[in-house]
Amino acid sequence: MFKYASLPPEILRIVRDKGTEAPFSSPLVNPVKSGTYLCRACGIALFRADSQFNSHCGWPSFDDELPGRVERRLDSDGHRSEILCQNCQAHLGHVFEGEHLTPRNLRHCVNGSAIEFVADTSLQKTEEIILAAGCFWGVQYYLDRLPGVIKTEVGYSGGHIESPSYEIVCTKTSGHLEVLRVLFDPEKTNLEAVLKYFFEIHDPTQMNGQGPDHGPQYLSAIFYYDEQQKHIAESVMAELHQLGYTLSTRCLAVQIFWPAEVYHQQYYEKQQGTPYCHHRIKRFHSTPS
Repeated sequence: MFKYASLPPEILRIVRDKGTEAPFSSPLVNPVKSGTYLCRACGIALFRADSQFNSHCGWPSFDDELPGRVERRLDSDGHRSEILCQNCQAHLGHVFEGEHLTPRNLRHCVNGSAIEFVADTSLQKTEEIILAAGCFWGVQYYLDRLPGVIKTEVGYSGGHIESPSYEIVCTKTSGHLEVLRVLFDPEKTNLEAVLKYFFEIHDPTQMNGQGPDHGPQYLSAIFYYDEQQKHIAESVMAELHQLGYTLSTRCLAVQIFWPAEVYHQQYYEKQQGTPYCHHRIKRFHSTPS
């Protein structure tokens, strides 16, 4: 799965247009002890955290890669070696040898915008779906607890204004929905299971919002990446129709995902609270308790 259609311009400038982010601008520049770095454009695992080191160059640095995941080619400058994601050809950065910074004598100098970190240490690839089900605080609270979900991020999608803020979305004039970007491990769960859980943690029949939150930004929607995801979503929705539900959920082609402000991420965990407008109601016979 390639995610280019959902990437904002600042990430596309790196992975598609082969740009370079400003040094020390990425929070990923600081090494962590364990975890995995994924390609931001396709979700495949590229580097393990135990190969990351602090090169003091201003960009995330790694002295090893996962086998068969990183491609090298001569850069357009005719001198450096460009590195790309082998799976989707996203531009990552450059690789350098002979600097003697680590015993491996190798430095993958990677744009932080081209990768993302997850805590899992053995993950090989991820799949992604973008969901809207009312206030994104509650949606994230529940999806974070679904086995197989690796990472979630709240944000905005579906509107006509670039780089929307929470305040702008709350005016109900930008066309955006509050959404959740969901990464899951296809070895541990699948899209059908994720969507069935999604339909059980909100009321997909409500037409004017979700719970007490009313407005166009709180409507129910599934943003699919490809025809296979669309087919699975429509099949799950058809199952609900057969069970007697009249759905308000829209099934839409994926659009740009704009990350929400930092204070909105994992909001209930920060506040040590629980959702007021979401709760789980079993609607399917095949979902776990």
